[in-house]
Amino acid sequence: MMLPQNRFKRALKDGRQQIGLWNSIPGSLVTELLATCGYDWVVIDTEHAVTDVPDTLPMMQAMAPYRTQAVVRPASNDVVLIKRLLDLGAQTLLIPYVQSAEEARAAVAAMRYAPRGIRGVAGMTRASVFGQVAGYHLRAEEELCLLVQVETAEALTRIPEIAAVDGVDGLFIGPADLAASMGHPGNSGHPDVAAAIEGAIRAIVAAGKPAGILTPDPDFARRCMEWGTTFTAVGMDISLLAQAARGLSARFRPE
Repeated sequence: MMLPQNRFKRALKDGRQQIGLWNSIPGSLVTELLATCGYDWVVIDTEHAVTDVPDTLPMMQAMAPYRTQAVVRPASNDVVLIKRLLDLGAQTLLIPYVQSAEEARAAVAAMRYAPRGIRGVAGMTRASVFGQVAGYHLRAEEELCLLVQVETAEALTRIPEIAAVDGVDGLFIGPADLAASMGHPGNSGHPDVAAAIEGAIRAIVAAGKPAGILTPDPDFARRCMEWGTTFTAVGMDISLLAQAARGLSARFRPE
């Protein structure tokens, strides 16, 4: 049996824009619905959501029949969490709060089997189609994609060294944490934050790596794409639901 291909990784290598969405609501039904909505990738978030590692399995299974690719965000840059998600079949991971090249190398090591890394070896996993992919442990790395989040002003100064780490496939800017680190908590749209984001995107592109971001502001998303992002998340399921529900309620309230 063939090693499952990672279309998202190939698209990034080709420089094709990938439009994404955040999935914070746990459960396979919502994930499957999102997979039918035309996005190139959907993040299954286990950092800022109640979704936990076992919950990601039915969510990935629900997304599997569709063109949309699953990107899973572990709660932290943790070798055990990474191992479990990879064994469940996640091919692309988004690692939060990577502050240095050393932390990026740790994430890479967790993604790779020995002798190139420290990923624990198991035979009958969903990732290897339950042992049916010939040479899985030798070839898994070919289809795995590692995205690391640079989320503070300090991390932005280290973009060139983080991008230079072998095994890092893309760098993702976290605007909310970046704004907080710059003294503007809750204000990702502050001009200083926007300027820092532009500089970071250009630095990532200059380092030869794909740049990504999440922003629910469509105008700012387009600006980020103009600056060079090639994996751009443009909304969050829970926000879209809240906005639509509040808007509908408002239309039927008495004046």
